[in-house]
Amino acid sequence: MSQPNYVHVAESDEVRPVQRLPAAHSWVQDRVAELRKPGRAKGRMVGQQGPDQGYALKLAHGFEEELVLESGESAEDAIEGCIGVALARASLYGRAPIKSDIELALTLFGYLGDAPAELIKLRNEWFKGCAHDYWAQLALGELVAESTLRLDPKAVRDRLDNWSELFAG
Repeated sequence: MSQPNYVHVAESDEVRPVQRLPAAHSWVQDRVAELRKPGRAKGRMVGQQGPDQGYALKLAHGFEEELVLESGESAEDAIEGCIGVALARASLYGRAPIKSDIELALTLFGYLGDAPAELIKLRNEWFKGCAHDYWAQLALGELVAESTLRLDPKAVRDRLDNWSELFAG
């Protein structure tokens, strides 16, 4: 609403001139660590990029009661190790982790039952101390073939008889 001229206006209430910002300068994506194209970063031990990766921990702890562990195995090692695989799958699709990512990883290593004896022997070596070793978690994520990560958990369960085909060469 306009104000008549004869009404006194305090200096702090007066309309101030607008400050205009200069036009933005051109920008080029040239920093070393930036990804220059969509998709997963390739290479050894680069990790998995994706949003809300910490949510995988919450999802994985929901499977603790269902884990089938052999003597000498730790639920903490199984969960932390499988998170590396679950994050690799989520990163492949460019999204945050979901329950089926965790289920696929746990199924693949036989932690949800029906694991062949040879796989159990190998997973004991792969997962030993994994809960406290970030590099071991990354290595587990790299063991799995990309074609396996694209499967659903039921298809992985059906292929556990030929489990070695599910891993990268």
